[in-house]
Amino acid sequence: MGQTPSWEILRFHEETKHHPHRYARSQGFLDWETQPNPFRIYEGVTPLLLPLLREDPAGQHLDLYEREHNPCWDFHLESIAGFLELSMGLSAWKSLSGGNKWALRMNPSSGNLHPTEAHLILPPVEGQQGGVYHYNPYAHALEPRASLPIDFSSRIQSHFLSTGFLIGLTSIFWRESWKYGERALRYCYHDTGHALAALSFAANLFGWKLTLLGSLSEFDISTLFGLAGTAWPEFEEEYPECLCFVSPSASKAIPRGIPPDLLRAFSTLPFSGNPNKLSKDHVDWKIIRTAAQAARKPRAPEGSVRYASQALVRHPVSSKAASTLIRERRSAVAFDGLTTMTQEQFVAMLDKTLPRNGVAPFDAEIGDTFVHLLIFVHRVIGMESGLYFLVRNAEHLPDLKRSFHREFEWFACKGVPLFRLKTGNYQQEAARISCLQTIAGRSAFAIGMVARFASTIERSPWLYPTLFWETGMIGQVLYLEAEAQGVRGTGIGCFFDDEVHRLLGLRDHSYQSLYHFTVGGAVEDTRLTTERPYHHLPADRK
Repeated sequence: MGQTPSWEILRFHEETKHHPHRYARSQGFLDWETQPNPFRIYEGVTPLLLPLLREDPAGQHLDLYEREHNPCWDFHLESIAGFLELSMGLSAWKSLSGGNKWALRMNPSSGNLHPTEAHLILPPVEGQQGGVYHYNPYAHALEPRASLPIDFSSRIQSHFLSTGFLIGLTSIFWRESWKYGERALRYCYHDTGHALAALSFAANLFGWKLTLLGSLSEFDISTLFGLAGTAWPEFEEEYPECLCFVSPSASKAIPRGIPPDLLRAFSTLPFSGNPNKLSKDHVDWKIIRTAAQAARKPRAPEGSVRYASQALVRHPVSSKAASTLIRERRSAVAFDGLTTMTQEQFVAMLDKTLPRNGVAPFDAEIGDTFVHLLIFVHRVIGMESGLYFLVRNAEHLPDLKRSFHREFEWFACKGVPLFRLKTGNYQQEAARISCLQTIAGRSAFAIGMVARFASTIERSPWLYPTLFWETGMIGQVLYLEAEAQGVRGTGIGCFFDDEVHRLLGLRDHSYQSLYHFTVGGAVEDTRLTTERPYHHLPADRK
């Protein structure tokens, strides 16, 4: 007899934990001969080359989040291209002496492996027929996969009662499992969260709004993008993650689904383009495919999600433009162990991670709020060093207090729903539970993202990816806020799961740590050379 989806997911999560005496299973070495190509290309089609932005949107730091100051751009090729450039495009190239060279992107990724792909359904734009496209960030181009009959676009616009377009995200699990083995599925999911936040921020700067279509099933998304009928190279399939509608921010009451008759019409479209082969050989991590199958999302009733409506903490604010923060975001590889932050900077950063109505990125509405922040405060002027906890959903507070150590003081701090659990120097502990990575202890502060887990999975196993999306969205906020406050951040996927839980006093799976993050003064690697993101394109495209 087969096991239930929730059982399979709980088994996967337990088996892919790191422990001080045993890490999650992987190859144990990097097989450079099979390193995946970081760029998916659909061969056999003529790409639509996109223009690069001649001038970035004029928004400032807080305009990443707020909407009232961002003028609405028309939907045309240049604006859609700019939206993609500032969300899924390249941000720079790095090279090391000896010839190694790699691209960085606006959306961060575990190990810079980038399992996340973007697909779009566009209406007719500037003489181009409406169609289904794959975005190629290397060429900054749209690869046409299917043409849409004219009535498809009008039916989509009529359904949403708004102009706009659809954008979906998929994951190629092999890209991450090449390096990280069985734990890779987790990283793919929180990379999707980073990408969702990147899309939401970019849309906001163009005066648009990203809305997740949460009632669609995984099969529906696959149908819309022709994924089921695509001839994938073995182990390199793109798995559908989510679909969003991008509309003018003033649009009201966006439906969260697509009519069944329109879905059936998409299933009849002929799709073209053959996905390139990314590796010459692969390792089959069967537990990933089993867990992904168990987490497949069914259709769900349509509905919106409501959050709190409190005002943003507005100071201190960066003098840099919002687009500059996006373009200059980098992942730190080492911290100096000296840089401090003020309490005001710290509170302002944490405040941006709280979901609010009408405020990007969380008003994309991926679902209810499940994730809270365990914070190791090391070097924040005006705050005692120690363990703190940011409660992002007030309804969970009584249960959190019951579940954690009785010795915690739960002292309420001012400005945000932040509680001091215990004072003390936790630099070594932060590094130890982050797989002995000193970057977690030499920072100004480090974070463990703790999600309400067992009850969520047992009730709705398809929410497993969504929990990681939430952590990735939080991570993207922290990345940009670190840039805004003159420091750097970095995500940490390697940590000893149950050591975090023991630190909190957790004895079961009621809450689980899913992703770590740390912020501090970066030590730059002077061996690296930086080149412009699209220096490789012909001169007439720059």
